[in-house]
Amino acid sequence: MADDEFDPQPGLPVQLQPGLRRILAPNPSPMTHRGTNTYLLGSRDVAVIDPGPLDDSHLRAILDALAPDQRISHIIVTHSHLDHSPLAAPLAKRTGAPILAFGGPEAGRSTVMARLAAQGMAGGGEGIDAAFRPDIELADQDRIEGDGWALEVIHTPGHLGNHIALGWNDVCFTADHVMGWASSLVSPPDGDLTDFMASCHKLRARSWSVFHAGHGAPITDPACRLDWLIGHRQAREAQILDTLSQAPGTARDLARRIYSDTPSALLPAAERNVFAHLVDLTGKQRVTPNGALGIQAEFTRVA
Repeated sequence: MADDEFDPQPGLPVQLQPGLRRILAPNPSPMTHRGTNTYLLGSRDVAVIDPGPLDDSHLRAILDALAPDQRISHIIVTHSHLDHSPLAAPLAKRTGAPILAFGGPEAGRSTVMARLAAQGMAGGGEGIDAAFRPDIELADQDRIEGDGWALEVIHTPGHLGNHIALGWNDVCFTADHVMGWASSLVSPPDGDLTDFMASCHKLRARSWSVFHAGHGAPITDPACRLDWLIGHRQAREAQILDTLSQAPGTARDLARRIYSDTPSALLPAAERNVFAHLVDLTGKQRVTPNGALGIQAEFTRVA
């Protein structure tokens, strides 16, 4: 199914394959597409993957989807953005199931992003669930097991430091790292492009049949989509380097020069995207900031 055809009814469980259902949360927006995809995995012990935003109707939809012989045994959160994690606590209170995640909102954050945050750079984008804390902290390559299913934890920082994907045989729940309807947001100090690209290559090294994303339709050609994501970021990097060859500039200057046809209301997001690349390029020693690394700094291409 193409993403322009993806328009399920919120709250209605959809069978994706034996043992796997999806329920769309009622939170459509430019950042969330049709809404957050909540996944129910299992026939008796059910794992809820990404319970979603704080919404009573979505909580009822998840509970109503359970058959009399089913129970929620695990609540797994892929990352602590406000459209993925806040419903975990109310769902845990109703079911007694533990909440599993890589960690709190700052877990997995790279050193350079921690430094930018400490300097006062505010986050941008989807909003952090600052109060989120899992009952059980997961690590890369951990195994989560239920009755008749098992999931492999794959730490995929980049969109957010505590972001994980989940491998289920040759199926992968990629959350917001890989989506079919849009490229993932990478916005410092929450998102780190260096980590994002490494996570893309990490997933690309495996053979997958389908990606089930945090938003949008299933991705039926995972390798092709990952190649597109990697190529898209590499093309933007080349564009930034070419623009810097003409003259130094700040992230804002470069965004205005590169995104010349973009409406002014969208330029702040473009500036964040350019800055994510500039941080990555600074780490590669391909550009250098004039003074301390920050979104206000002027950058020069290294000869």
